[in-house]
Amino acid sequence: MPFAFEKLAIPDVVLVTPHIFEDARGFFIKFYHRGEYAKNGIACTFVEDSHSRSQYGVLRGLHFQKGAASEAKLVRCIRGSVYDVAVDLRKGSSTFGKHVAVVLSEQNKKLLFIPRGFAHGFLVTSKEGAEMQYKMDAPYAPDADAGLAWNDPRVSVQWPIKAPTLSEKDKKLPELAELKDEELPKP
Repeated sequence: MPFAFEKLAIPDVVLVTPHIFEDARGFFIKFYHRGEYAKNGIACTFVEDSHSRSQYGVLRGLHFQKGAASEAKLVRCIRGSVYDVAVDLRKGSSTFGKHVAVVLSEQNKKLLFIPRGFAHGFLVTSKEGAEMQYKMDAPYAPDADAGLAWNDPRVSVQWPIKAPTLSEKDKKLPELAELKDEELPKP
């Protein structure tokens, strides 16, 4: 099956179905091809890859990097399943403060492309936990590390688990109304 690129309700956020070859032996997945992505409007040069493992009910996010340190991400779940969310923080955008959410899982093998100017987070929904892989087009910048409250009523994400496990840092993240323009990620 060839790559498929599906623009979501916020069109710059794209759900990607990778190229999958499957037979009796197992499967082979090509989850990234620079040329195929570029033909479909995703022309990033990724510079950093990360991998995380989280337990059931863990919510990581909603994270972003402030200002010019903003980063685009390509994320996928390689074990278990997650409810993955992207929030538009591009000042002046018609979808500012709105979000999109998808299920990423070991079974569906899909990826989510999140452009610069967005906050990102996910909630682990599989009992066995989940592992995520991320590709970013900018390096991690500790001084620009920022985030948005997971339960901000303005953003109104309908998380499938009502009492998630959060880091101490994520428990203290501000709501959108508390963020100054200069704290927002640049597109």
